[in-house]
Amino acid sequence: MGYSDHRYDVNLSILFAELPLLERPAAAAAAGFTAVELWWPWIETPTPPQAELDALKKALDDAGTRLVGLNFYAGQLPGPDRGALSVPGDESDRFRANIEVAADFAASVGCKALNALYGNRVEGADPQVQDALALENLVLAARAADRVGAILLVEALNKPESPLYPLVSAPAAIEVVDKVNAATGLGNAKFLLDVYHLSMNGEDVSQVIAAYADRTGHVQIADNPGRGAPGTGSLPLEQLLDELKKTGYEGWVGLEYKAGDRPSAESFGWLPAGARAAR
Repeated sequence: MGYSDHRYDVNLSILFAELPLLERPAAAAAAGFTAVELWWPWIETPTPPQAELDALKKALDDAGTRLVGLNFYAGQLPGPDRGALSVPGDESDRFRANIEVAADFAASVGCKALNALYGNRVEGADPQVQDALALENLVLAARAADRVGAILLVEALNKPESPLYPLVSAPAAIEVVDKVNAATGLGNAKFLLDVYHLSMNGEDVSQVIAAYADRTGHVQIADNPGRGAPGTGSLPLEQLLDELKKTGYEGWVGLEYKAGDRPSAESFGWLPAGARAAR
């Protein structure tokens, strides 16, 4: 096997971020990719004007790119926030206001995966209260995702870079996935397996793949250290992707790495041009 045997998408919130949002799908297409994913693009608002949603849909359509992953509103990301759904008060309200907006947009572009970032622990808030609120909001999000034929993703981040985020191991994220599925009965909550975050946490990524591949709905990669393109660090990414493939995982592999000082278009040398278009 090898890098050529997987289905890739480009995360347009970290790659091609040097370009205006509406120019990024065409840039990804010019680099040979036909599938993309996004963090919630409107960090200031969970409910952007319909014209802005329509403009993004048009940019995706015009470029011939398919959106295969979208985050729900997650606060200031990039920035200090790591999601909104467990943050009591205004942020939780914003997340709820976003649920149907994000689900409807996903439906309009054929996107089948919605990522719900859990949110940071808040000083003065009882963690148990935050977790109860999180489950409540994740259940709403899972039902909205199911309505549009999508899965709900729950992601583990890494403690060094996200010290206030409570889901900083694969088992912690899996526990939330299981709770959501138990509460909804839908079975559409899945684990977002981000190889970079797991390795930053010191987890045995091969072991995580073996244990949880059957509950994994999406995969993201970056090398470590540095969160750069494959080959810039020391992670055996090709081997790890092959291990995933052997478990039967047929889903997307999101390229969520930093291009560094060069233009994003120059960061794909590790992946043969013929392997970039979705299959």
